[in-house]
Amino acid sequence: MAAETRVNLYPAFFGERERIVLQDGGLTASVWRYDGGSCGLKLKNELGEVVVLPFQGQQVWSANFEGRELTMRSMFTEPRATSEYLYNYGAFLLHCGITATGVPTAGDTHPLHGELPNAPYQRAWLLAGEDDKGRYLGVSGEYEHVMAFNHHYVARPCLKLRSGATLLEIDLSVTNRKRTEMERMYLAHINFRPVDYGRLVYSAPCTPEHARVRRSIPSHVQVKPGYRELLDDLQQHPEKHNVLTPDLVFDPEAVFSLDYRADAEGWAHTMQVHPDGRADYVAHRPAELDKGVRWICRTPDQDAIGIVLPATAEPEGYTAEKAKGSIKTLGPGETWSCRMVAGALAPEAAKQMAAHIAGILAG
Repeated sequence: MAAETRVNLYPAFFGERERIVLQDGGLTASVWRYDGGSCGLKLKNELGEVVVLPFQGQQVWSANFEGRELTMRSMFTEPRATSEYLYNYGAFLLHCGITATGVPTAGDTHPLHGELPNAPYQRAWLLAGEDDKGRYLGVSGEYEHVMAFNHHYVARPCLKLRSGATLLEIDLSVTNRKRTEMERMYLAHINFRPVDYGRLVYSAPCTPEHARVRRSIPSHVQVKPGYRELLDDLQQHPEKHNVLTPDLVFDPEAVFSLDYRADAEGWAHTMQVHPDGRADYVAHRPAELDKGVRWICRTPDQDAIGIVLPATAEPEGYTAEKAKGSIKTLGPGETWSCRMVAGALAPEAAKQMAAHIAGILAG
């Protein structure tokens, strides 16, 4: 029978020095406050650790397993307490939405990727429990978004790190608190660190029809000579991006929309397989997150790959996605939820997953 303990968290718990607040065998949880004001919560097991910002978007700021940093390289050495997306960018996972996601274009008034990435969570708690999968520590919380005459919803993410695991279990639920229907958009911005000669292996066909390159240029992106030609070439030959060779320069970025296929259990799978056989990994459920976005950015200042950003819409912003019919709705009092898995795979597990993906693509 599953058993779980919940420890409520408060900003006053977080001091300048890191302190362990819970220990259960090889699982530990510790808290502290960064110089920039953000509260940090570290979950650690026998193989690695993750740092979550429980009151700031419930971002997963960093993830490190078996001595390897999974998180993108950015210009930020630590998080900053801000609501501005680009003033605190470098996390392993950012929840994006819910009233909008993507890059605002003409006619849009929403911030880049919506209000969730740095949302000020009113409630947060630490979880410790055991179920049929084993022991775990977790973090969850609630962000209540209220805007008079407009939106009222509650978002509740939950992240679990299990004993002996290198994979994170990530859930999110969103409840409409209004008495009328609300629109919703969501994107999980999962940012790994690219590896030269890493291979992308995933359960989506890599053809121009099923791996579409974004041609629009966001306002915050500075275009360099040859950039548009690169996008044109990738649209005609998307398979070229499946191996991250050093000469393939994603500067400032490349964004793909992928049509994922799921296995018999409803999961789609994505890996960046390293030259040594290890892999970065994401699993999502297309029935819940029907759009697969890939983002690659390899510049002198930022090195990142979203091998898949599971989403409910493509990243063109509210107005463009509304015109495509991509925006979903929630009825009064209804709850929508999604599940994901993200982290690292050992060589043998990566090899087995590659065979599984091949089977999905073969039908």
